[in-house]
Amino acid sequence: MKKKLLSILLTTAMAAALLSGCGEAAPAPAAEAPAAEDASAEAEAEAPAAAAEAGSNSLTVWAWDANFNIPALKAAEADYKENVDADFTLNIVEQSQSSDIENAITLAGSSGDYSQLPDIVLFQDHYIQRYVADYPDAWIDVEDSGTDWSDFGAEKLSYSTIGGKHYGFPVDNGTCIMAYRVDLLEEAGYTIDDMTDCTWEKFIEVGEKVYEKTGKYLLSMDGDGNDLFYLMLQAEGMSQFKDGKPYITENETLVQIVNIIKEMCEKNVCYLANDWGDYTDQTIMGDMVAGVMNGNWIIPTIRQVAENSGKWEITNMPTIKGGGGYAANGGSSLYVTSNSKNPELAKKFLAATFGGSSQTYDNALRDGGVVTCCISAGKSDVYNEGVEYFNNTPVYAQIVEMSGHVPVIEQNDFHYSCRRYLAAAMININNGADVMEELKNAEDQLNFEMEGAAQ
Repeated sequence: MKKKLLSILLTTAMAAALLSGCGEAAPAPAAEAPAAEDASAEAEAEAPAAAAEAGSNSLTVWAWDANFNIPALKAAEADYKENVDADFTLNIVEQSQSSDIENAITLAGSSGDYSQLPDIVLFQDHYIQRYVADYPDAWIDVEDSGTDWSDFGAEKLSYSTIGGKHYGFPVDNGTCIMAYRVDLLEEAGYTIDDMTDCTWEKFIEVGEKVYEKTGKYLLSMDGDGNDLFYLMLQAEGMSQFKDGKPYITENETLVQIVNIIKEMCEKNVCYLANDWGDYTDQTIMGDMVAGVMNGNWIIPTIRQVAENSGKWEITNMPTIKGGGGYAANGGSSLYVTSNSKNPELAKKFLAATFGGSSQTYDNALRDGGVVTCCISAGKSDVYNEGVEYFNNTPVYAQIVEMSGHVPVIEQNDFHYSCRRYLAAAMININNGADVMEELKNAEDQLNFEMEGAAQ
């Protein structure tokens, strides 16, 4: 009962979470006909599944996002067909959102019947460890795939490494960028070099000057789904959790970060948008900001403003003491299910493509904007091409290089719940409430939710 209750709570939290790092809008609540119970979805999945069972060179994968993850999978299939097996077929069954897969695993695990699952599923990084713990029979590890795991950033692998074994193949790189309008920095008397390895104190100084000269904020974030706490903490090597429990009021670094955000908002350095649409449409595409800090999947949003081409560059994040900060936000990996009719082929295919192939990742970047998590693949000519929108700098090679510096911090299944409570606290603080009282309230609410799920 405990596992089922936790799965329901997690699914509800996922429905509320804005899964922007995975290139999708917030999913519908789990009560709204999960994909595994939808007759049309089952019919769509049955044909590829049957093909996979009948053909020794076929695999079926479930994934979401036709503009992002699906092109990456098609790039991997083409790579494998060209270089390994011309008769290979990858049957891609598109899901409307990530929660479709999560709901299907929950339903299969609750019944103990995994027979409807495909060979491979794409799964969100922040949730996979709980699903492996709750439904260990749903997965097989890929430890013997022959992949050079040292070629991936430690932070990305920390999600898919469970019990000392590798379970997943990383797909999209969620490494955070700090992007700046260099023309606006110049107008205020600064350059991108001034912002590299800088402190938050310096950032605020520059931000005040930028707002004075241009009327634009140096930073914005969705105030309702505020990721600033998590990103700023990770750049300091810290987490919002400690030993599986909320770490908020006694976390001096978090308290300091909350006060930094408060100061930035007071001094017109940071704008907290009302919601995700306000964040992307008004502040970024609406040209209200001179800086953007988020997972690199935010780049397509930045590039929507065509007239700003050539005016942006990226660097690392500020930190409290300076020296360069690194964080990651969002992302997913591919996992082999226990229902795979050919698990050895599944592991061989994933190892030969997402396990380190420059060809797969070059085309995934070209066709869908997926940035590799594989460090060596990020050294290709494609990744080192200058990007016109970013002042002809090789931003994708920069991102991959930065991914190797992202610190591993404690993760928790209640990541999005913590974000929700801290975001509400920040709104109240900016409206005049006491910092510590609001953080205590957020911590109490999170503890209550976590304790309820454990009963």
